[in-house]
Amino acid sequence: MTTAMIVSIVAILVCLVLSAFFSGSETALTAASRPLISELERKGDTRAGIANGLLIKRERLIATILLGNNLVNILASALATSVLIGLFGEGGVAMATVVMTIMILIFSEILPKTYALTHTHRMALGVAPIMRVLVTIFQPLTSVIQGMVSVTLKVVGGGERPHTSSMALAELRGAIEMHTAQAAEAGGEKVIAHERAMLRSVLDLADVEVSEIMVPRGKLVTIDADQPTSDIVRQVLASPYTRIPLWRGKSDNIVGILHAKALLRAVEAHSGDISDLDIVAIASPPWFIPDATRLLDQLQAFRQRREHFALVVDEYGVLLGIVTLEDILEEIVGEISDEHDIAVSGVRPQPDGSFVIDGGVTIRDLNRQFEWDLPDEEAATIAGLVLHESRSIPDPGQTFLFHGFRFEVLRRHRNQITSIRVTPVAEEEKHDEDTAQPSG
Repeated sequence: MTTAMIVSIVAILVCLVLSAFFSGSETALTAASRPLISELERKGDTRAGIANGLLIKRERLIATILLGNNLVNILASALATSVLIGLFGEGGVAMATVVMTIMILIFSEILPKTYALTHTHRMALGVAPIMRVLVTIFQPLTSVIQGMVSVTLKVVGGGERPHTSSMALAELRGAIEMHTAQAAEAGGEKVIAHERAMLRSVLDLADVEVSEIMVPRGKLVTIDADQPTSDIVRQVLASPYTRIPLWRGKSDNIVGILHAKALLRAVEAHSGDISDLDIVAIASPPWFIPDATRLLDQLQAFRQRREHFALVVDEYGVLLGIVTLEDILEEIVGEISDEHDIAVSGVRPQPDGSFVIDGGVTIRDLNRQFEWDLPDEEAATIAGLVLHESRSIPDPGQTFLFHGFRFEVLRRHRNQITSIRVTPVAEEEKHDEDTAQPSG
């Protein structure tokens, strides 16, 4: 074996090492978590800052890695072919193909990439300074290559970038599902389910409308402003709420929002008979908002106006209900109860696995509590869902099968469904369900 062959073999080994470096670097840097790298950079890790800079310009990084990887792989294959032809003649070409394929596959692809996947962030931080130097050196050549790629993509119609904000939200939702599922496998399913519901709700604030979480008009506690002042004071003291809408003439003609503290201060400051107190003057002006207002926008509006209470109206100005700051917070963290809250049991589990549910219970609350997947696009409450799917006002005793559940109407008051039995359908029955199947 000549000196030239020995030098070529050494060069082949060096090329394989470099190829392994490029392959491992590609996997480590592309698999690294951007949020984690950004957090390390914020804490002062200089290598994390370098890695983050490389990830921001990912196309240039990938072009540099692929350029370097292909250069060393092709050089190693050419040198191996030369050496083996010198040793075995024309048969050396086939031998070089087989040997270099195995060597590159094992030592320059599978081995470094497997290591990079198991030590992603440590390797990403380690190779980042070297890769920054290489990116700078190869920048003129990679710029030309990127330009050619961009032109080609435009020609074939693949140059449009996906909407980054929607992709980011989808990535966050996927990360929540993936990590909570992994954590649940180790135990603590109830805690994990609660945390997942909170994270989901935060992401949903920009999509959910106030009409989906508001207290409906039928459940409002309101006071007729034309009553005697003493009666109004008694009703305010008997109410569990601190803010109560005042109406005059008819119940949906709201003229003010009476705060219990403001009323008590006025009563205390007033000398003599309280019957001449102007209750409407004490109340704050009503704040009306459209029913299509998004929760995120309403939360910001509450903060800007420093108010906690708003009246929800439809497109015709008809009062639909109220929404409070507490309602939005409960949408995120779950039910918040205090010593003045009235406990209303809207969902009653039954021994047979079914649930007797009040018609006014919201679909979002049911989905959150039981991990169901009932649609809430067309209806906010469980009664509204039955009305929408059945396309009728069903009588007590009628049952419907849709969305993987059996719905039995138990009670109805006039045109309002007040109680429903909801039973999850066994898997073998689901294939028979239509959009809505009435029976009984």
